Amino acid sequence: MTLAQLRALLAVAEHGGFTTAADHTGMSQPAVSRAIAALERELGAALFVRHHDRIALTEAGRRAVERAREALRHFDLIRADVAAAAGEITGELRLASLPSATGTLIARLLRAFTDRYPQVKVRLFEGVDDDIREWLRRGAAEVGVVTLPAPGLDTVPLSTHDMVAALPSEHPLAERRVVRVADLAGQPFILTTAGCRPLIMSAARESKARLDIAFEAGGPAAILEMVAAGLGVSIVPTLGLPAELGAVVTRPLEPKTTRSLALAVPSLRDCSPAARAFLDQLAASPRPPDN
Repeated sequence: MTLAQLRALLAVAEHGGFTTAADHTGMSQPAVSRAIAALERELGAALFVRHHDRIALTEAGRRAVERAREALRHFDLIRADVAAAAGEITGELRLASLPSATGTLIARLLRAFTDRYPQVKVRLFEGVDDDIREWLRRGAAEVGVVTLPAPGLDTVPLSTHDMVAALPSEHPLAERRVVRVADLAGQPFILTTAGCRPLIMSAARESKARLDIAFEAGGPAAILEMVAAGLGVSIVPTLGLPAELGAVVTRPLEPKTTRSLALAVPSLRDCSPAARAFLDQLAASPRPPDN
């Protein structure tokens, strides 16, 4: 079993095919296929099921990927830790972010980080809160933007911002300066499937409001489009809201409801030098004003 085989295994699993894995590893497609075949012979089990248009991990493959990711992370940490002992931060930073946080919060941190540590390669990928927590658990991401609370993760505060009611501009509630959570009861409600969902449901319970969930959607962009189309009302975070909302208006909520985000790692004691440097930079940088 070689490091090249393990890297090929992860690349095929992450990118869903031998050709795309070859593009990301610098290996040829036949070399990737040979590496996987040799690994399967050595382990005595099929790692992938080949379909005519895609491949999928077997149960053995899934377990092998988890162990391979852990082994390669520790191997890569040897070089990074030795370099850090000499005062040099190198390696790779795998950073997962919420789409609403990437441009508003993470971009400025990455600019300062890459200016200071140009030898660190940054891989940024986006997902909803549940995706990011799973990536952190599996080791696919080292650092992730998560909604607090985040049990089982070590966190550094990133931002706290308001949640607001999102209404069609012609809706009767749009005439009010402030909308009570209870006012949204009985209205067709568009509920997020992302990290804000527990906050919204908690706010409804505290206000003794029974939300009439007519639709569910992922990110704020999709929710705003549905609100603009008159399909219902919703509650969304102010972070990442576009300057022009078109046929949507937002109103402060009563009682005030906020969302807190943090950068999270599985363990501060076991993170890479690049991840620790990124967290340290956040801790030392001025926080944007809460709203």
